[in-house]
Amino acid sequence: MYQQLITKLLSHQNIGVFSHIRPDGDCLGSQIALCQWLKKNGVNARAFNEHDATRTLQWLTDFCKLEKPIGFNPDEFDAFVFVDGNALHRFGEVAEQLGESGKPLYMIDHHPDPEPVFDTFVSDTNATSTCEMVFLMIEEHDVNKIDEGIAKALYTGIMTDTGSFQFDSVKPVTFRAVSELIARGKFTPNVIAEEIYSSKKAEQLQLMSMALGTIELHENQQIATMYVTKAMFDETETTGEDTEGFVQYPLSIEGIKACVFFREEAKDSFKISLRSRSNIDTNKWARKMNGGGHRKASGARYEGSLQDAIKTALAIGKEQL
Repeated sequence: MYQQLITKLLSHQNIGVFSHIRPDGDCLGSQIALCQWLKKNGVNARAFNEHDATRTLQWLTDFCKLEKPIGFNPDEFDAFVFVDGNALHRFGEVAEQLGESGKPLYMIDHHPDPEPVFDTFVSDTNATSTCEMVFLMIEEHDVNKIDEGIAKALYTGIMTDTGSFQFDSVKPVTFRAVSELIARGKFTPNVIAEEIYSSKKAEQLQLMSMALGTIELHENQQIATMYVTKAMFDETETTGEDTEGFVQYPLSIEGIKACVFFREEAKDSFKISLRSRSNIDTNKWARKMNGGGHRKASGARYEGSLQDAIKTALAIGKEQL
């Protein structure tokens, strides 16, 4: 499955690897692991993202420097790889322009409906994560290339994109992958879990308390909504980064089929996270709001008031009930 991509990647000397903007555990983990693997195979690889790693993921950049594409010169590279996203605009303004660079564009991703701009790509919507796919690619080539950095990066992405192995996307291959990563990386799972989940600030918990107080149930208690406003961020001296994982709380309510979390990033501008634990397809839901993602987890954006954002999202979600 991966041999053609492996051959193409290892035929180059200099590769730029991009992860999508606002990097999460899967995109950052797959990017860092891929860069390390390329370097182990004699390819000079550099990792780029227009945004910094979040506080809970910053430690991963100790294994591979994450650069911002400031003054980026595509002529310094033979090719570009895009991980955990399948549309160039997901990777920022610089990446979006690389479609006109004349250089080969490669992709590894698990989201549906990739753009037809990539020369060679591997897309698997059944994979739990892009990190799982990168593991399988490395395994197909030479599993002995996996060291501590690669193992921890890939494990982080798989763990975070499966909700700590709670989602129905998890298959036997997932546990085989993490077992191999733990053995070759010589670490225990708690090491990664503590980095991701056990480093919350007191202010973040205060913000969470306020957000939980906004939960409302709709459509006969089948859809839940929750929000965080700019005023709440200001009062608690927190940022959008501190809302990581909030969306899972309303989804845990008994009888809830899906939830929507609204995060105000600027006045009347909201980032929307959608989650499902039923047959509701959040990807279809998000696409009607100029977003997208997976069947069970997606994102979108809305320009307008909070009340209108909630009303619009609920009207679309109601169609799938």
